[in-house]
Amino acid sequence: MFIRITDSVSVAPQISPEDVALAAAQGFRCIVNNRPDGESLDQPSGAEIAAAAQAAGLAYVAIPIDHTGFNLDQVEAMTAALDSGPVLAFCRSGTRSCNLWALAAARQGTDPAAIIAAAGAGGYNVVGLLPLFKQLGAG
Repeated sequence: MFIRITDSVSVAPQISPEDVALAAAQGFRCIVNNRPDGESLDQPSGAEIAAAAQAAGLAYVAIPIDHTGFNLDQVEAMTAALDSGPVLAFCRSGTRSCNLWALAAARQGTDPAAIIAAAGAGGYNVVGLLPLFKQLGAG
């Protein structure tokens, strides 16, 4: 269920509060929620996931990505979250989380080819973000 992108970042489709304990058991230190509350009637609230994270001793960061796309504040917030140790980021399918990780990695100066390869190994295609990688400082 958790899709490893790098040694320190995994992404997932929507998680439940119960999944947070599994994340903690697998060594994650931070949960990043990239899904806005109320996006779907069947999703748990961010507050429920945050409470589960707190109970499991994990940091929790909400960086919701909606239909308007990504902005620099979100990229910077994800960059800061990556400093928390192994991160599990989630959204509806994992795609927004992977894309935001890719943009944050570019902001940190990671080589675009390495970003594309890591995302690809996880089943995500971030090639379309290459122009943004260059704007953010990678490459």
